[in-house]
Amino acid sequence: MIIVENKKSKGIFSGYIIGLVFFALFIFFCYKIDFPLSIPLLFFVVGIYLNYFHKATVKLFLNLGLLLVILMFVTDSVLHYTDLSGYFVPVAGFSMLSILLFNDIQLTFLLTLLSSVTASLILGGDFNMMVIFLVGGLTGATVVKDARNRDHLIGAGIMVSAVSAVSLFIVGDGSHQFLKSDFLVNKLYPLVANGFISAALVAATLKIFETLFGVLTNYSLSELSDSNQPLLKRLIMEAPGTYQHCLVVGNLAEAASEEIGANPLLARVGAYYHDIGKIVKADYFAENQFKTPENKHDGIEPTMSRLVILNHVKEGEELARKYKLNLRLMDFISEHHGTSLVHFFYQRALETAESGEVVKETDFRYPGPKPQSPETAICMLADSVEGAIRSVEDPTPARIEETVKKVVNNKFIDGQLDECTLTLQQIDKISKTFTRILSAMHHARVKYPEKKIDDRR
Repeated sequence: MIIVENKKSKGIFSGYIIGLVFFALFIFFCYKIDFPLSIPLLFFVVGIYLNYFHKATVKLFLNLGLLLVILMFVTDSVLHYTDLSGYFVPVAGFSMLSILLFNDIQLTFLLTLLSSVTASLILGGDFNMMVIFLVGGLTGATVVKDARNRDHLIGAGIMVSAVSAVSLFIVGDGSHQFLKSDFLVNKLYPLVANGFISAALVAATLKIFETLFGVLTNYSLSELSDSNQPLLKRLIMEAPGTYQHCLVVGNLAEAASEEIGANPLLARVGAYYHDIGKIVKADYFAENQFKTPENKHDGIEPTMSRLVILNHVKEGEELARKYKLNLRLMDFISEHHGTSLVHFFYQRALETAESGEVVKETDFRYPGPKPQSPETAICMLADSVEGAIRSVEDPTPARIEETVKKVVNNKFIDGQLDECTLTLQQIDKISKTFTRILSAMHHARVKYPEKKIDDRR
């Protein structure tokens, strides 16, 4: 226990060192290019807030710092190397990048505030300029939040342009100068163009920042859900039963995530990839044994069956690394069983054990880790529930509800949900969502009468 605490404290200490080094370099950078030193001071205050109240990691802090430094460079370039108005600086573009990359509205507000203040200070602007940048940035971030296609970027650009122009008149800069050419050229036209510039900036650089920061946006998730992705294509061709299982699990996970406020798209796409390890030995899993009537596990020892079943997690991780799958999706592969017990083969091992032979329960448990996020926990529950419902004869709504509650309660009692942030209320909502969707999928159908053939014809 002491060793773990020492490692944790060393990690925190090294994080502080990195943060202080970055802050010192930031001050030196601002000093050398004659930027106001209030900029690094403000960034330092925000960093303290993120560390103590938002629990941000050093990596996240450095990512935000990189975005801010790029904004400072763009602003300085517009000021000193062009004849363009300062209102051309695409502050809203950095706000939209923030919400798409980090999916955190509080973080985005802080970055937008920092960006607005920084750009205004460098440009020698006033409080009104800062407010216009702030309002435009928050507008763009609000419009593109949870966006799943590129069309939202165009809509966000239009909204940023419109709201920024309206803000210009509200703060008083345009009330008496509307027809003056200087006002139109230096303020109104740049602000109208700013929204479209910001949208173009996001479209051009989003993929670069995704790769650089190692994050997944909704755009990338939508692309990864395409069945033409190489790994999904292999799953369809080599383990079609598993692929159908993954589709159902994905639908369940998406609906449950939406119900409790988690990331539904991440849950669905993660569920698509959670069982890719079954590609390696597809015939050893029940959903893929439709070609042959016999079960391959009938001819081997339970301990060998255990190895095949448990190894699909390890083999899935190896496939994910081979195809360079994002770490967020790899979490679904490694965590979707947690440390659960392979109950069927454990019971068979107990039944076939010779006198005096010890069968350890730990040998029949998955290596873990347990689910660390709401999305991976939901995927684990959906995976278990979908498999359990397949074995229910005549799945009526009452039997489905009973089975769902039993499976979810067993996972909870087994401690598989201990390391994620799901509450009891959320778990109850998840169970009800599973029951509703599975009941609709297994609804009774009307039996149509057979057409009688007229003997006289």
